Amino acid sequence: MDELAARHNAKMKVVKAARDELMKSKTGEKGLIIVHTGAGKGKSSAGFGMILRCVAHGMPCAVVQFIKGGWETGERTLLRERFAEDCRFFVSGEGFTWETQDRDRDVAAAQAGWRLAMEQILDPQIRFVLLDEINVALRYGYLDAAGTVDFLLTRKPPMTHVCLTGRNAPPELVAAADLVTEMSLVKHPFRDGVKAQKGVEF
Repeated sequence: MDELAARHNAKMKVVKAARDELMKSKTGEKGLIIVHTGAGKGKSSAGFGMILRCVAHGMPCAVVQFIKGGWETGERTLLRERFAEDCRFFVSGEGFTWETQDRDRDVAAAQAGWRLAMEQILDPQIRFVLLDEINVALRYGYLDAAGTVDFLLTRKPPMTHVCLTGRNAPPELVAAADLVTEMSLVKHPFRDGVKAQKGVEF
């Protein structure tokens, strides 16, 4: 073994020992409140990645899609056509708010979606619920942020995971969550005149 490899090996032994010691204290389990927010791409994509993990692990799950329900997305097609028994998929939105141009209709759709979401979260068979783009509904006031957070903190079953995606997550939701990721925008092809690409964004 050369000197560089020997130094690397010695360093990794120290790292492993420290990591093993750290992991001894990480024994708790709980159903997480997860928030994906920020201006960058990838919030829904990350949420659907977790849905596929749940399917792979045999964990029953559900999706309630807010706001962008008018899109025929690849994930919706896949889950409904191939994994309908593993993952329930509900669409409550009719499209982005600038497309519907009808606040009352948007509010009614969001509130219907939240009723579906609560049913799925409270269902003892469901282990993971993705609330896709709900943060946008909260931002526009279609849903009450305080009431939503209160439900998650007081009525969500202890071992059920809930992931909420969308820009501008309200501060009270961020404060209540166990895991928050903010996607930051560095570059996006839309700024250069490139439309949303199949397989990448829908």
